[in-house]
Amino acid sequence: MDHRILQIQNHPLFLSNRNKLKVPEQPSVTFKESLQQETNLKISKHAQKRLDERNIRIQESKWEEIQGKISEAKTKGIHDSLVVMGDAALIVNVTNNTVITAMNRQEANSQIFTNINGTILLD
Repeated sequence: MDHRILQIQNHPLFLSNRNKLKVPEQPSVTFKESLQQETNLKISKHAQKRLDERNIRIQESKWEEIQGKISEAKTKGIHDSLVVMGDAALIVNVTNNTVITAMNRQEANSQIFTNINGTILLD
């Protein structure tokens, strides 16, 4: 067999014809939806239970304010934050946008908070 025939089969131009370009599939979630999921504040089961037990009610407008401050904290490199409001205190995992626990302000006054690298004060 002629050695030149073997060289043609291994030539880069010959090999590129074998690998056809695949058309990328459309993502099932749009960028806008993905961004909204990333910025929405979630409440863990534990935090929801604490909110219910302690009869803590937070208005929708306040949740939006908290969400905005959490997004700002994320840009500053904060991972876990204490959010102190007029009648409640929340521990929020900024990385996951998740409220971990909640307590009323009287309880928060007597607590020591650890593993927090940021505090957000809202009145």
